[in-house]
Amino acid sequence: MKIFGIAGHSGMGKTTLLERLVPEIASRGLVVSLIKHSHKNIDIDRPGKDSYRLRESGCKEVLLLGNNRWALMHELRGAPEPSLDYLLDRMQHCDLVLIEGFKEGDFPKLEVWRASEGKPTLWPHWPGIVAIASDATPVAQARDVTELGLSDIAAIGTFVLSQAVPIPKMV
Repeated sequence: MKIFGIAGHSGMGKTTLLERLVPEIASRGLVVSLIKHSHKNIDIDRPGKDSYRLRESGCKEVLLLGNNRWALMHELRGAPEPSLDYLLDRMQHCDLVLIEGFKEGDFPKLEVWRASEGKPTLWPHWPGIVAIASDATPVAQARDVTELGLSDIAAIGTFVLSQAVPIPKMV
């Protein structure tokens, strides 16, 4: 398994890029998974449903299995967020895990940046950013970061696959 990150400020289009990038990489015969880190409170369950009621009753974990998918919900209940290594260790084997968020993680990342959002780039201040995909090139005009057109999904896919790194083995 290899990993590669997608980073950027909120509203830059990270998820939109991933919606186009995942099928591009999958079309090359690879199995792709994703870890998305959000700073918001998320809830994939709904009030009134059995799984919600049982989770709210105090279960640490609830695994929900349906006809088309299963989901494991783990309640933090005030505990710190788990590390990326911890989460990666729980993923089933695949060829590539794309990681949205975890801006401070020490692994290669592509920053999604749109000039129209009026925010500065994360590069060069965040670790691991090896490329910027933008709708306004050139952005960085530097030798230590690759610039890609945000609409060139094939080129972004090729770059991601060339820069993805193996997941470090856990001790």
